[in-house]
Amino acid sequence: MRRLRSADYVRTRWKNDGGWTTEIARDPASSDDPGLEEFRWRVSIAEIERDGAFSAFPGVDRDLLLLSGNGIELDIGDAEPVRLDQRFQRVRFAGEDAVHCRLLAGPTRDFNVMVRRGVIEAETLARPLTGSMLIFAEPHTRWLIHVCAGHAAVRDEAEQVAADAGDTLISDMRETGRVVIEGAGEIVLVRLREVDAMPNTHVVTE
Repeated sequence: MRRLRSADYVRTRWKNDGGWTTEIARDPASSDDPGLEEFRWRVSIAEIERDGAFSAFPGVDRDLLLLSGNGIELDIGDAEPVRLDQRFQRVRFAGEDAVHCRLLAGPTRDFNVMVRRGVIEAETLARPLTGSMLIFAEPHTRWLIHVCAGHAAVRDEAEQVAADAGDTLISDMRETGRVVIEGAGEIVLVRLREVDAMPNTHVVTE
């Protein structure tokens, strides 16, 4: 497992000056320019400060989840507006879609998952952390565990790692074994699966 702290993240101002992006992790990693679009997957937190259009990411599938603030309303292509006004509400859309964002009442923070279509599939789950949670290994799959609030202790067959609010753990187990998550607070889980993997559901709550 890899532990990433808030100090490890890369925070950059948007080109249109409408907010900030804090990049948590991407594959492959690039330290040259955090704005580069050459990635298989990318996970970040956006701070939206004013209304405006989202950047286009052709060939990318996006998953956006509201973390804090009073919410946003999105015009996505020609579809009806989508409103996110509850914590952990989420929306999926294609990166090439024309998207315009309106703030409902003040700035927001949003969790963003972007994956290269046809290369990686993502599943995002936000939930309170109470008791124990098990994640089982599966081929071609990586798990990202972001602690939104509280704390977590995450262990596999080789080690145990503690994580505080704002930290992120990346489990690179691919074939066998399991990860146990314990603690108190709120977490966002991201399952990143290569497209040739066998589809399965491998999250069990005890």
